Amino acid sequence: MSSSPTTTTSAAAQRAALADPAYQAFVILRTGFTVAPILFGLDKFTNLLVDWPTYLAPWINDVVPGSAQAAMYAVGVIEIVAGLVVGLAPRFGGWLVAGWLAGIIVNLLTIPGHYDVALRDFGLLLGAVALARLAQRYHGERQPH
Repeated sequence: MSSSPTTTTSAAAQRAALADPAYQAFVILRTGFTVAPILFGLDKFTNLLVDWPTYLAPWINDVVPGSAQAAMYAVGVIEIVAGLVVGLAPRFGGWLVAGWLAGIIVNLLTIPGHYDVALRDFGLLLGAVALARLAQRYHGERQPH
């Protein structure tokens, strides 16, 4: 017996999933929230994009041990892990990133002059929540490769 009907059905299902706007949104958000945290996390070790310690509120710098740059190293590790979790388990990773962004927003709202970045991060938080909700919808379904 040939596996042709199964292959045809599978290919049709894959095409249908890829044509679904909600699934496309899920893939876009999953990719973005995997890659961006990993890249931003790696940059915490190099400060190529920005001088990251300047984004740490003074009251947090007073609470955490070590320097602001040492705190950014820890932040970098957390962001890399969060990106990997999104890639592997977006139902959980979306919520993890949303929670992390909430913490970043609180930090930024306590630094005068960083309110615009806090607002941007609120938009990212909404995207992370949307990812988590879409991941719940697509969890357990066979996804096209």
